[in-house]
Amino acid sequence: MAVKHELEDVDGVGPATVEKLRAAGITSVEALAVTPPRTLVEIADITEEKASTITQSARALLNIKFTTARDVLTKRGNIGFITTGSKAMDNLLGKGFETQAITELIGEFGSGKTQICHQTCVTVQLPVERGGLAGRALFIDTEGTFRPERVVSVANNLGLNPDEVLNNIIYARAYNSDHQVLLAEEASHIVPENNVRLLIVDSVITHFRSEYPGREALAPRQQKLNKHLHQLLRMSDIYNMAVLVTNQIQSTPDTFFGNPNKPAGGNILAHGSTYRIWLRKSKESRRIARIIDSPMHAETECLFQITQNGIIDVEEKT
Repeated sequence: MAVKHELEDVDGVGPATVEKLRAAGITSVEALAVTPPRTLVEIADITEEKASTITQSARALLNIKFTTARDVLTKRGNIGFITTGSKAMDNLLGKGFETQAITELIGEFGSGKTQICHQTCVTVQLPVERGGLAGRALFIDTEGTFRPERVVSVANNLGLNPDEVLNNIIYARAYNSDHQVLLAEEASHIVPENNVRLLIVDSVITHFRSEYPGREALAPRQQKLNKHLHQLLRMSDIYNMAVLVTNQIQSTPDTFFGNPNKPAGGNILAHGSTYRIWLRKSKESRRIARIIDSPMHAETECLFQITQNGIIDVEEKT
């Protein structure tokens, strides 16, 4: 059985530093080991040299080093999956939304991004044998589109107690990009203490687009967005939870051939996401989900349907 190490076990970390680290949401040696030294300088008020030494000591304590592909495969055995409600989409993704990864849902308004977020807030609470993780969800809402009434409909359809389901969704409204980043930082306190297995940001790009208009603001916007995404990715890895972010599309009128629409956020969001799913409307309540970027999946697509009771397969009766 693996030995459980505490922050106090790391060389160079004294009581005062431990207190500052925990106040900043770094409560484990694993979290300390993957935190950039520059971040430690800011939150713990220490020199960059000491910060570098502390992170190296944490990695040495955890024996973080080169390993074999066999060991990586064994470690991936700990990954969990959250059902989308549609077998077709679950099969598209392998088994569903994956932990230790960021899945990005891209699409125009009405394509089903927020509907999937509501659905997954409920399905993450299902037991493992039903496609869930028996955990809670944390929802950061940047557009004011979260609707608890929708959660109740999905919960009733799955035979769950709506009040219990609602109590297991931790919600916050983000009013600007600084607030959004701050909420993600606060989430590092909430996640380990509340068995959070799913973190949603809907949408991840809204405030960044509105607050940093024009080419002259592109560099600071992308730097801030990059830091935010890596913050989310570190939490997903440390706490073995799934991170789901939604993204908008933007039009490029100067495109003469091919699709004039592309995901917002540029290369930063593209590289920061583990899996990218493009959603688009089809006939009636049908939607098409297509994987456009994945380290392991082929670029394929599937059909699903949005009903009053949630996400279902097309062949099912509505």
